[in-house]
Amino acid sequence: MATTALTTEEQKAVDQFRADVVDPSMTGLVILDFWAEWCGPCKQLGPVLEKVAADYADRGVKLVKVDVDANNFIASQFQVRSIPTVYAIFQGQPVANLTNARTEAQLAQTLDQLLEQLPISAEAPAAEDQTPDAAPMLEEGERLLTAGEAEQAYGAFAGVLQHDPQNAEAIGGMIRALVAADRTEEAGGLLAQLPDEIQADPAIERARASLSIAAEKRDPSEMQAMRAAVDASPDDHEARLELANAEMADGNRDAAADHLLHIVKTDRAWNDGAARTQLLALFETIGLEDPWVSQQRRRLSEILFG
Repeated sequence: MATTALTTEEQKAVDQFRADVVDPSMTGLVILDFWAEWCGPCKQLGPVLEKVAADYADRGVKLVKVDVDANNFIASQFQVRSIPTVYAIFQGQPVANLTNARTEAQLAQTLDQLLEQLPISAEAPAAEDQTPDAAPMLEEGERLLTAGEAEQAYGAFAGVLQHDPQNAEAIGGMIRALVAADRTEEAGGLLAQLPDEIQADPAIERARASLSIAAEKRDPSEMQAMRAAVDASPDDHEARLELANAEMADGNRDAAADHLLHIVKTDRAWNDGAARTQLLALFETIGLEDPWVSQQRRRLSEILFG
């Protein structure tokens, strides 16, 4: 959560949030419920959350409700776009999105899973041990991005920066989330203001590649014309490369990979191996652990070494 250049009221909101949510979450699990008085679904979900939180209180679970009208700054820091929005918070960071769990059974099942995985303790740790582990929140951010929940992913990555403002993975994740949310101007601004010492970090390079790919996005009529041009001149590698970039920017990664692999198979040395280089950049942008990337890497290996 950003804490620089805050107004007096915003600083009060941050301080209150730390006391109500962050501090208790250092040793327990906080259910954070963003709601509003005028929200019908919120009023339906509220009693369910209160019941489950009470049932799990002896296991270190606490419910904190945040009225988005009275606490707009806190809601904006979590990129709340609709309500109810509910997170499970551990050590100051969201570790699960509970928004879609609307029944006692669903909430209980999720809480049971979280409590089995998290080191919930009845005693507060020593001060030097209170720095939260960023890994769960980074994983949640990546999961949300993969699921197409870009705004919530942004909030997850931003939560890491609350305790580690220079975390390159979180910053890179925020940029990629902005790109996925079609907020490329904001993504470019964030990238431009990063200090030199982290500009070369692999996570930032991945974000830069994501922004570069997004810049290739075309309108539907132009896409149609580009596809027709490639169909008419299948050996025009330059046109096919441009189409591959545009397909990826449009979210059609299968088509993008097909075009790049076609160029590699036809003439792997073309333009100093530009198609292979772009394909590898695509892999880095999506993430080398992604199953889709593994599948495309096998296809590339079959072409290069088959």
